[in-house]
Parts: sequence; C-alpha cells; structure tokens
Amino acid sequence: MAYNAVEMADWQISEAAEKNMPTPEDWQQKLGLDKSEMLPMGRLAKIDFLKVIDRLKNKPDGKYIEVTAITPTPLGEGKSTTSVGLMEGLGMRGKNVGGALRQPSGGPTMNVKGTAAGGGNSLLIPMTEFSLGLTGDINDIMNAHNLAMVAMTARMQHERNYNDEQLTRLTGMRRLDIDPTRVEMGWIIDFCAQALRNIVIGLGGRLDGYTMQSKFGIAVGSECMAILAVAKDLADLKERLNNITVAFDKNGKPVTTGDLEVGNAMAAFMRNTINPTLMCTAEYQPCFVHAGPFANIAVGQSSIIADRVGLKLFDYHVTESGFAADIGFEKFWNVKCRFSGLKPHVSVLTTTIRALKMHGGGPKVVPGKALPEEYTKENLQLVEKGVENMVHMIGVIRKAGINPVVCINRFYTDTDAECVVVRKAAEAAGARCAESKHWEKGGEGALEFADAVIEACEEGNKFDFLYPLKMKLRDRVATIAKEVYGADGVDWSPEAEAKAKMLEGDSKYADFATMMVKTHLSLSHDPVVKGVPKGWRLPIRDVLIYSGAKFLCPCAGTISLMPGTGSNPAFRRIDVDPVTGKVSGLF
Repeated sequence: MAYNAVEMADWQISEAAEKNMPTPEDWQQKLGLDKSEMLPMGRLAKIDFLKVIDRLKNKPDGKYIEVTAITPTPLGEGKSTTSVGLMEGLGMRGKNVGGALRQPSGGPTMNVKGTAAGGGNSLLIPMTEFSLGLTGDINDIMNAHNLAMVAMTARMQHERNYNDEQLTRLTGMRRLDIDPTRVEMGWIIDFCAQALRNIVIGLGGRLDGYTMQSKFGIAVGSECMAILAVAKDLADLKERLNNITVAFDKNGKPVTTGDLEVGNAMAAFMRNTINPTLMCTAEYQPCFVHAGPFANIAVGQSSIIADRVGLKLFDYHVTESGFAADIGFEKFWNVKCRFSGLKPHVSVLTTTIRALKMHGGGPKVVPGKALPEEYTKENLQLVEKGVENMVHMIGVIRKAGINPVVCINRFYTDTDAECVVVRKAAEAAGARCAESKHWEKGGEGALEFADAVIEACEEGNKFDFLYPLKMKLRDRVATIAKEVYGADGVDWSPEAEAKAKMLEGDSKYADFATMMVKTHLSLSHDPVVKGVPKGWRLPIRDVLIYSGAKFLCPCAGTISLMPGTGSNPAFRRIDVDPVTGKVSGLF
C-alpha cells in the first residue's frame, strides 16, 4: 500500500511499513538461501557473499541496471528514491527484483541533506537502522583507518626518542624516517566537522606524541571505504589495506601501512564489513546496502560484491552511482565495470524539473532555505533552457554504447506541461523517457518507468570503455575532460604535471584506475557554473595516490574531504522516545 507521502514524514512511513517487514528467517526462504548464508544481526542480516557466489556460480546473471542523474541542485535529485522506486515498480510488475545502494554517512544525515534512504513511498526500511550506523561497517572502517594514524604517529614519536641501535633493540623496528611535512593521511570521523579540517597534534611533552599539523576527513572519504567498494574478497581487502600510502619518508619514498605493520590489524577490524547488509523497500523488495565511498574523490558506488550477489539472486538488479553522469556514471563505466568485469544492460538518467529550472537560469538553491517560487510554480521557459544539461548527460551515457532511460522523478508541484517539454527533449536526443511518481505512490506510480526499463533491458547495447588501460594518465584526463565534461582541454599546474609524468613512468601504476576529483554541482570544475558551459578548460592542480585502492586521482578545483555542518542541521529535529526507544525526525 502507498502512504500519504505529502502529509507523513519519511520516518513515519518507515515505521508503518516496518510492521510487516520480513524477518531474516523470512528472507532466507524468500531468496532461497541456505541457513549458513544468512548472518542475522538483530532485525537485519548480512549475507555471506562468498557462499552465495560459490553456490550460484553457474547461474546466469540477471539484468544489470545503473541509476545516475543530471547535474543536481545542492539538495540532490533523488537517485536513491528513483532506484528504490524502480525496484518497487518492477516488483509491481511481478519481477524478481532487488538492488544495491550505498550506506549513508552520519555527516549528511545529521546535516542539511539528510539520510540517503530515498523518500516518501520510495524508501528503504528500517530507516532508523539505515540512518544510524546500520550493522557497524562505517565504525569498523573508522577504527581501521585511525589505527593506521595511531601506528604512524607512535612510530614517529619512538623514532624521535631513540637512536637506531635503541630502536632496533627495544622495539624491533627499523627506522622509517617519515617526513612530517609529507603525511598523506589524516584522521576520520563520520560527521561534518569543519573545525577539524586543520589541527595540530602532539602538544605537550615528549611522551605526548609528535607535534605536527594534521587533519580530519569524513569517514566515507577514507581510502579504507574506497577499498571496500572495489575489493573482491577478504584476501583482496587485506592485501589492499597493507598497500595504503600513509606518508613519504625524507627521501621521497612512500611509507605504507605494510611498512608500519598495521595493515593486518586493520583487516581484522574490517573483517565483518566484507559481507553486504540486507534491507528492503517499503514494498518489501530486497536491497543490499554495502560500502559508501565519497563520490567526489572515490568511486561513489555501492560495492562490486553487492552487485555480484544481486545479479545471482535477482532477475533485475538495480544499482546507483553517486552524483551526476559526469562523475557517477563515468566512474561506474570506466572504473567499477572495468574492475568487476560486469556490463550494464541499461542506465537510468534521473531528471527533475527543479534541477532543469536551475540550469535554465533559476534562482540559487540553498540547502536549509525554502525554494524560490520559480521551482514550485509552472515556468516553461526555465525548463526549456535547462534541458540542455539533460541532453548533454544523455550524450555521455550514449558514448558508453548504452541508450538510457530518462526518468522524470516527478514532484507533486511539477505540471504536465513542464514534463512534456522534458519528454520531447529526451526523445529527440534518442532516449526513452518515462514519468514516475514513486515518491508519492510507490510502485504503482513507477509502472511506466518500470516498463521502459524492462523494454530497454531487452534491447541490448554495445557497451565499451571510453579509453584503453594502456592510455597514459594525462591522455585519459584529456579524454574525460573533452568527451564527458565538454571542456576544450586541460591545464596542468607544474607540480601536477611533474607528478603525472612520474606516475606515467612507473610501471607499478599502469593498471591504476583514473578517479577524477571534481565538483558534482557543475559539468565544469566551478560549482557556480550551471547548464552546459562552453569555451573552458579543466585545471588540474594535483594527483592524489590511493595505492591500496589502486586509484590515481587528478584534482580539478578544490574538494574538501571534510564537509561543514550548516546553520540549520537535521540533528536539531531528531529525537528518541525515552519509553519506546523509537527515533523520530529522520528525513
């Protein structure tokens, strides 16, 4: 049944839907799992993915459906809502469907954007668990990451306090001679805490650590999280965790977690994170939640593991990629699919009238403030001007050999005439287009959308990568800048270009993925520029090395790994009943 999404808060819809939510034992029967493949954790369960994959290794994969979006407003355009709505719509059509979504960070949940559970009748449940730590993966990742920092800072202190002979005799360690000005890692916490972006540690005496500048990032920006998203199994996770570059020594040589002899202990902390958590939609379609890497700097997808399991268990498997098609889909296309060996059947381009109006010159959208009336009243002129961004993103997806389905994620304030403008532009660009009212009506409101996706899955495609692995880093960046972002070219800072040349000349980086770092609020590097900018060049200021995840990250513009909390954060409205323990106020 669909609830009154206009009058009910998301947490209220979740609470109502949870009354009939399947138990772990129900899911075992529904999904045909062996008892040993279910790992119950309270109302939820993790899935022993290796057992499932091994048992179903000869079973053909289901249809692989990716969900992306046009360039969003700062509020987001509902990719998670659309992903859940598609699962519900396919379920309404009687299909064996499931999906995989990222785990949300406590930062946005307690800030302006809220959780990533979807919304309205297109919602993941139980919402409280989903929003407040789930089965503990992020906490395990924080412990693993911060343990590496503990190992490094303790090592620096002991090396300062002992000479070489004492260091070997008393500790059994060799001198690493870490350069305190070239420490790559910082600490992490799962909140938006701008006060921790730049800190000084080790104040006090010689027993209080090594005094130096340091920093905090948000937990989902950790390389440990990026590794979880692309790891094949526990052995692969352990190997990658031992190869993270923590700092450089005074001769410029990388110092890794393996050098610090901490990688194995980090893997011990993360041993349980390797298995996906099973949740469901408000209409009880199964959905895995696994990994939640920062989309600006990492792959921004749920895990390869969750997709592999879903494709074995479901006839239609829906997965979401973070941010718009220039970031999320590009990384899905050229990184995640290359790492996994999986090929999608179709990509969905989530589109909203609200975002198109912004790209058409509408007033600035500010999180935490009421939308200007241009976004809630009919304005065909703004929509007509804004569709250029959608058409560009359709072109990006078509470059991968996929004919996308444009989903108009319809808000109840959108008008029929505005939707007609979008449909005509999408179909003129060669894409299928469907309206969907999943937020308001759940699966019943997503039937046209589900039918379009089913039809597209049967059509077939000519999926291929944008560039070959043998292409050099700078050439890859130029190709992405021109073909995906629409830039005229790339301008490298002298430091970034020197680093790129060094990386191109070292064969150990040859198979590293190119993971672009760019704002999600514009096709360009400048978040203020909307629509489809013309006559611009992409500036690259640095290249970050994620040696465990095997990412090389060219940085366009300035991206902070520690977001800030706004003036009207969500935590002001979240409460818990002292008698029942029920949480309210989540959105």
